Amino acid sequence: MLEFFIGHYAYWLVIILLCVGIYGILFKKNLIKKTIGLAVLQISVVIYWVAIASKEGATVTTLDPNIPVDQVANYLNPLTHTLMLTAIVVGVATLGVAFTLLMAIYNRYETLDEQELLDKIQ
Repeated sequence: MLEFFIGHYAYWLVIILLCVGIYGILFKKNLIKKTIGLAVLQISVVIYWVAIASKEGATVTTLDPNIPVDQVANYLNPLTHTLMLTAIVVGVATLGVAFTLLMAIYNRYETLDEQELLDKIQ
């Protein structure tokens, strides 16, 4: 039983980060905390996809004369890692735009509390 938990540590980390991110989005009232929760949720998805793409004993996808080409199980699939690198870049850019918008909201309404903001808008 312990080997199962130790062998799947990346998935347990993903579950914990996913729960923390969802908790931050749903239950926090401060918009900065909600944005950080969204970033944590995004990172948990990236870790999940990288974890499922890794293989024990596999090598990168360059032609190795010692490994025949027809044994594709010995090579890693670079597509998942490439897509997650793109997701990280897009996530950082989106997070920067979100914090810029939060600064503009704070400068105009002088609060980032969700309920106070809704009261001031109406």
